[in-house]
Amino acid sequence: MPLWTIHHTPGIFNAETKRALAARITEHYESAGLPRFYVVTLFQETAPEDFYVGGEPTPVGIRVVIDHIARHAHDTEGRRRIAEWINQILTPTLERHPGVHSEFHVDETSEELWMINGLVPPPGGSDAEKRWAKENVVSTY
Repeated sequence: MPLWTIHHTPGIFNAETKRALAARITEHYESAGLPRFYVVTLFQETAPEDFYVGGEPTPVGIRVVIDHIARHAHDTEGRRRIAEWINQILTPTLERHPGVHSEFHVDETSEELWMINGLVPPPGGSDAEKRWAKENVVSTY
């Protein structure tokens, strides 16, 4: 499961731009074979007086924290590809906000510590996971 938590100052996103970004994120993971419902995107608006960088309030900022659980990169090249893809996904938003401070990072969490609706997800690439992706629903396997 990829979980994107997007901390941002006011004015960066509205309902339409949130939906568009969440859709782009989801479509990427779906194209890699993950079920759409694995992808969760949370937008957390943070007032500039509560968004500090280097000990100073940040008037325009985005900080994205991404947890990858369903899949992990196995080498430096794979991690660099992931970082470049994330940068490409965020660039259209960042370009609309001159002077924005932006950062992201990705944590890779053990899939052994993950359940959906009380079920351990099926192994990556398995027939059961493919069925979950096709049906876009959690089911016993």
